[in-house]
Amino acid sequence: MNRKKIVIVGGGFAGIQFIEHLDQDLFEVLLIDKLNYHQFQPLFYQVATSQLEPSSISFPLRKIFQNRKNTQIRMTKVLSVEPRTNSISTTIGSFNYDYLVVATGCKTNFFGNMDLEKYAYGLKTTYDAIKIRNKILQSFEDLLSVDESEKEYLLNIVIVGAGPTGVELAGAFAEIKKNILPKDFPLIDFKNLKVILLEGGLYTLSNMSDMAKKASENYLKILGVDVKTNVIVKSYDGKIVTLNNGECIKSKHVIWTAGVTGNIISGIDEKQIVNNRIKVDRYNLAQGYSNIYAIGDIAYMETPAYLKGHPQVANVAINQAKNLAKNFKSLLQNKPLRQYEYTNLGVMATIGKNKAVVDLPFIKFKGYFAWFIWMFLHLMLILSVRNKLIIFINWVWIYITKDSSLRLILKENDR
Repeated sequence: MNRKKIVIVGGGFAGIQFIEHLDQDLFEVLLIDKLNYHQFQPLFYQVATSQLEPSSISFPLRKIFQNRKNTQIRMTKVLSVEPRTNSISTTIGSFNYDYLVVATGCKTNFFGNMDLEKYAYGLKTTYDAIKIRNKILQSFEDLLSVDESEKEYLLNIVIVGAGPTGVELAGAFAEIKKNILPKDFPLIDFKNLKVILLEGGLYTLSNMSDMAKKASENYLKILGVDVKTNVIVKSYDGKIVTLNNGECIKSKHVIWTAGVTGNIISGIDEKQIVNNRIKVDRYNLAQGYSNIYAIGDIAYMETPAYLKGHPQVANVAINQAKNLAKNFKSLLQNKPLRQYEYTNLGVMATIGKNKAVVDLPFIKFKGYFAWFIWMFLHLMLILSVRNKLIIFINWVWIYITKDSSLRLILKENDR
């Protein structure tokens, strides 16, 4: 029996889980990604704030699939899909497929503001996290020598967007300000360092419960974060953040976590694109196609419970991938396919040591126990036992000492 060839684009949560649950005897798989590693996005903020090494949350794709003999990997950028010829064009050539699965995820959405895109930092890749770490650590070094007139620009860290990523970043920077920086830089008065969190809505964690909204804002204020809600960034020129209320904030460090947009591949019918996501049916089949599928953040699936598509979270991506893998086997065996239905298992966010909020379908809670649950569940999602152990040891060490030894500025040699 000739195995059907599946090309999958994207090695994120959806792509990894799809391949892991696909029947090896029935399919030949080609995974295409512009990177050679899988990234654990929920912990990017810990790399950006020097709590974890990038290697702790990055997993080489060839290592992940080294025992799956039906899986090939190509590191390249996809240029376009050619549905009429069942092929996909990349920078290293074209590849044919029987089935195409698009799992390209999302990128930072700057909403068309080119200055923001030029000067603000996004946080959607491991490289973005390293860049933030480098820039902010370098700014503390610069504080020892710059003119007084320049110091305020370096002492204001502005985070735009108070969803889970923004809240977690703000809490982490606030704890570093309190526990670490005064010991590293005794000649700098860090009382003047401000962590400023900007949110366009009325609340932090606006998609969570009232308890989570109130608790998260209270935790942030206890940590000393300057929380500004109901404000929108109008412009940023690399030095001045201008808000819609006329306020201006001096800062050379603006981290943008205020939105995402899908990584659409050229060649997909624009009529099937909704909110920059590929419209799919309940089986993740792209509308208008017979052999092109989309899963994860890039997929727009309307259901009675989610009339505007599912939330772009890891749980959706993972379970759509598992369901599609089972359906591919059923497809070849002429068995009934199973529709995808999202089961919301809950949402959570951490705001610093011993501070977290958890919304489960049956209970909502905060504080130390919520923080412990957050750590445990994120640890379980990490791919390898080795990395689970490394991260756990790091977390325990930081918890006990309130410090880490990961504050490295990695850049090109200037010689």
